[in-house]
Amino acid sequence: METINKNLSRRNFIKLSGLSGAALTLGLYMPAFGKESSTEIISEATAENLGIDLNAWISIDTSGKVTITNHRAEMGQGSFQSVPQIIAEELEVNLDQVNIIFAQGNNKKYGSQITGGSSTIRGNYQKLLKLSATAREMLIEAAAKKWNVAKSECYAENGFVIHKSSGKKLGYGDLVEDASKLQPPHDVALKDPKDYKVLRKSLPRQDTPLKTNGTAIFGLDKKLPGMLYASVERNPRFVGKVKSFDDSETKKVPGVKHVLKVTRDTFGNMFEGVAVVADNTWAAMQGRKALKVEWDDSGFEYHSTDQLYSKMKEQVKGDVISFKTKGNFNSSFAKADKKLEALYETPYESHSCMEPLNCVANVTADACEIWGPIQAPDWVQGNLAGALKLPMEKVIVNMTFLGGGFGRKAFTDYPFEAAMISKEIKAPVQVVWSREDDTTLGPFRPGMVYQCKGGLGKNGMITAFETKMAGQNMNQQNPGADRTGYNSSTTEGLLEPFFESIPHYSFGDSPLNSPIPVMWWRSVYASTNGFALESFMDEMALEAGKDPLDFRRSHLGEQRYQLLIDKLEEVSGWKKRGKNEGYGVAITECFTSIVGEVVKVSKKADGKVRIDKVWAVMDCGWYVNPDIIRGQVEGSIVMALGAATKHATHFADGKAVEKNFNTYMMPRITDIPEIEVYVMENEEKAGGVGEPGLPPFTPALTNAIFDLTGKRIRVLPFKLEEI
Repeated sequence: METINKNLSRRNFIKLSGLSGAALTLGLYMPAFGKESSTEIISEATAENLGIDLNAWISIDTSGKVTITNHRAEMGQGSFQSVPQIIAEELEVNLDQVNIIFAQGNNKKYGSQITGGSSTIRGNYQKLLKLSATAREMLIEAAAKKWNVAKSECYAENGFVIHKSSGKKLGYGDLVEDASKLQPPHDVALKDPKDYKVLRKSLPRQDTPLKTNGTAIFGLDKKLPGMLYASVERNPRFVGKVKSFDDSETKKVPGVKHVLKVTRDTFGNMFEGVAVVADNTWAAMQGRKALKVEWDDSGFEYHSTDQLYSKMKEQVKGDVISFKTKGNFNSSFAKADKKLEALYETPYESHSCMEPLNCVANVTADACEIWGPIQAPDWVQGNLAGALKLPMEKVIVNMTFLGGGFGRKAFTDYPFEAAMISKEIKAPVQVVWSREDDTTLGPFRPGMVYQCKGGLGKNGMITAFETKMAGQNMNQQNPGADRTGYNSSTTEGLLEPFFESIPHYSFGDSPLNSPIPVMWWRSVYASTNGFALESFMDEMALEAGKDPLDFRRSHLGEQRYQLLIDKLEEVSGWKKRGKNEGYGVAITECFTSIVGEVVKVSKKADGKVRIDKVWAVMDCGWYVNPDIIRGQVEGSIVMALGAATKHATHFADGKAVEKNFNTYMMPRITDIPEIEVYVMENEEKAGGVGEPGLPPFTPALTNAIFDLTGKRIRVLPFKLEEI
């Protein structure tokens, strides 16, 4: 799949995107330097007249082929299907008429291009609907002018404009030249969802054939003339410098061309390593094995997992930085009819995408070009422009397909390292991380400790609620970062109506200072917050003597939440659960989507606990493709299952202990229970889909285990076979 050159003239865009002749090209002009809230729809012709660098989102050529430029990454979450479905619906074309290509990094042109926060659809669907409806109306107007009839007498369908009374029709390809000369209308009517033909349908994904027949281009598939290959030995203790290295044996390996010291920018901290560059990946890896490096780790704290968690447990006993309060928690808690306290622990986790990190870089005297599995091309462009002292337009960042991302591939360190090597050797280079590199070097999901306190009134309602969170703040890692500010994600995952129904609450955090690099992991802080908050909700329900779902229902007054609980009760058979079965529930909210999950467990013949089934109800508001939603929720549940029962990253002697999948175990297909996913129907604004299905699974599972066995699990991970 080819990407389009950054310098888009009309002629070059048509040539490079496979269009022929004239074209109707529409885009969003962002006059406020990439601020997505400040946009207007303009045509390419208007852009050329105004001297504007148009972000060409939709282009229709004279054959009727529609080309869409996707400004976000495709890492398995389904944007290569969802975006075309949105366009096809309002544009009135079949999906087989739509081709989608990757945009290059350009914040000024496209606004934020970070693929994270489950934001691709929820941040752009309204613009894409309006953009495609605008193109449709311009084509209808062009046809009406050709026939000399009123526009109201015409309609669009299946890539044609049809005259109602006569049945005459013209294909979009026959109309694009005339349509391109028209001024885009300001206000266009969008369809009522009940009239959707393409949206809300479980249509097969367009990227699946590419990924099964080998034609999809991933980072490792990219090849350049004269390209070399690098493997880098990096300090396993995160902080430290290269004291010296002996490359005498390395240079004896056939194919090895260069051995050099290299830096990697991680949150402004320059980490050092030694790169072995060869004419193939295998030679680079073998040369690296023969390398001898002496590290200077002076002044570095040789932390361990026990030390980290002892410190966090101590911190939650003391004062925290307040994030959100209401009323007077201390006074209300002291007067509560019933009081409850609990401590929860969640582990550090590796991202462990099935595709390890890799990047191709080609740095010349006056330019830089990057190819690879990149979640944030605009961030990479800005980072490299600053590091290489190049104008932004001289740094071109090309996205390929990603074999998973989960936040890790939104980081700028691995493209930075590749660019520094290319600059030094004066040749294009592909840097490939080994599985051990990927697993041990981070950045990781931060481990967390939570202290929860709750007070209940005589009616069983929550009167006071407090959560103290201790762990690394992802926003406080850069040198000189202000560590006095609160963590704004302290309540991420908690259902919004709780802030209305609970009269007295306090949420705050105590940031852990550690050299371990940490960053976003699927569903970010909700992945850990959800376990503590929803486990504690169950403990309070038990203390109140109430059914766990009824307890939540009584605190969630809004109809949207009540309807989700109704659906969860219905599909799971919650009211009919048997005596020898354990049922657990959890409901969380992140990225403006609400997900409730019920887990059913039972005992096998040998007395061990097994997971029988998971029911998930997703309320993401306006949505595109229910099959993609089901796939994302299922994937989130599998990832949560792994983090709860299979894997964690531990530290000893200042290094990560787990190095590969023999110790950082992944769930196998035999571990996965039956999963049923249901999507709520409403017209709320679109929420996220790729991440919100993860946080509720673990507390629903541990709540179910308590329901079956009476054993309360407050520390993750745990081994299911040992329950």
